[in-house]
Amino acid sequence: MAGAGNAIRGSRVGAGPMGEAERGEAAPRQTVTYYCANTHHSVVAFAREAAVPESWDCPKCGLPASLDAENPPPAPRIEPYKTHLAYVKERRSDTEAEDILEEAIQLLRSRRKSGEIVF
Repeated sequence: MAGAGNAIRGSRVGAGPMGEAERGEAAPRQTVTYYCANTHHSVVAFAREAAVPESWDCPKCGLPASLDAENPPPAPRIEPYKTHLAYVKERRSDTEAEDILEEAIQLLRSRRKSGEIVF
């Protein structure tokens, strides 16, 4: 076997069995099941004294999940990406846009006539 050497495979320096004696007692747990709109169910363990959240992101699909198996939360509505131009068109009418464009063109023409270099 080339390159095997004396390496210890599958362990790291300082690795060893870790039991409750080294970590301390585990907190009492409770398991909670969350349900998403894609019919996935996720079981999450919490400490018994911890406050259980009403919703949890499904680890399988990422949709929000709730404690109610019969009425899981709906998928959030995702707005399509809007371009800068789409936002401008929401704020300005076509007439306002033409006025602004004409004003910008007049400004450029006056700067060119005065000898200012404008690209």
